Amino acid sequence: MSDTTATANNNVTIYSADWCAFCQSAKTYLSGKGIEYTEKNVEKDPSYAQESVEKSGQMGIPVLDINGQIIVGFDRPRIDAALNS
Repeated sequence: MSDTTATANNNVTIYSADWCAFCQSAKTYLSGKGIEYTEKNVEKDPSYAQESVEKSGQMGIPVLDINGQIIVGFDRPRIDAALNS
C-alpha cells in the first residue's frame, strides 16, 4: 500500500463505542489503509468519554486524534490529510 509508507509513523487514537456505525466505519477505513490505532471505547470507560469531550469540545463520536489533530466524525478527506501531514 502506498499510503502505509507515508503514514507509518502516525499516532492515532479513536474514541468510539460498539453501537456507533460511523466509529466502525472509521476503524475499518484505518485498518484498510494499514494504519494502527489505539481505540478508547467511551461506553466501556467513562473517563475516555470525558477525554474525548476535552479534546474535541463536542459530545459526538467518533473522535479521532491523529498526531494531535482532532477530527470529529468519519471525515475521510480530513483523516487522509491528517495522516499525510
